[in-house]
Amino acid sequence: MADSDSCKHLSQIAPVTPSADGCEECLKMGSAWVHLRLCLVCGHVGCCDDSPNRHASQHFRSTRHPVMRSLEPGESWGWCYIDEQMFDPMPGPTTRR
Repeated sequence: MADSDSCKHLSQIAPVTPSADGCEECLKMGSAWVHLRLCLVCGHVGCCDDSPNRHASQHFRSTRHPVMRSLEPGESWGWCYIDEQMFDPMPGPTTRR
């Protein structure tokens, strides 16, 4: 896994509360998702790239919020979209909705 000292975006991690109990956009559309991802900058919950709509990646592209983590039970990894680095365990606080 990546060295957290090599990613300068980890400083953007904030204590966030997930914005929804599932992918925000999929819930509005009535669509299904595979896994959930949590934006560690604003708390947006989006679906993973294995899901049909890939809302977590779309959120990154539209906001440029670089760091997310898995919101799946038992998973502790995170990802920086800009540096393309995985972190396990993901540093920084999060609060489960």
